[in-house]
Amino acid sequence: MVTNPLDYVEPFAKAGASGFTFHIEVCEDNWQELVKEIKSKGMKAGVSLKPGTPVEKVYPLVEAKDPVEMVLIMTVEPGFGGQKFMPEMMDKVRALRANYPSLDIEVDGGLGPSTIDVATSAGANCIVAGSSVFGAPDPAQVISLLRKSVEDSQPVS
Repeated sequence: MVTNPLDYVEPFAKAGASGFTFHIEVCEDNWQELVKEIKSKGMKAGVSLKPGTPVEKVYPLVEAKDPVEMVLIMTVEPGFGGQKFMPEMMDKVRALRANYPSLDIEVDGGLGPSTIDVATSAGANCIVAGSSVFGAPDPAQVISLLRKSVEDSQPVS
């Protein structure tokens, strides 16, 4: 988490990033400017919520004239890897999915083979997995399992 995300938009765009996700907690007053800048650089805008932040804080960003395309629910406190998944954060995922059926909802923190189904059944369709993949004896197998859970949870079109 950075305290001034606007300073990083251009460097990330120049580096070839396709998306830029910022924490709502550090830009509640200037998120419109930040989203506009992100999109002007050809990137998708996403917003992240720490565990203690109410999910309703991001509703205006999803409902805006120029909305974010993704909401990231932190399922651990940001800062370091290997933390335990916080299943109570799935209430936020369920609320977002109920209110915004087509929104990309990402979860980050403590995700692995034992927690992925909880996240995908709540409505997450994007995941971040670090320790469970990079600490695994067979990272490809873990990635395959995580991917299958996400794919299996998607509505049939």
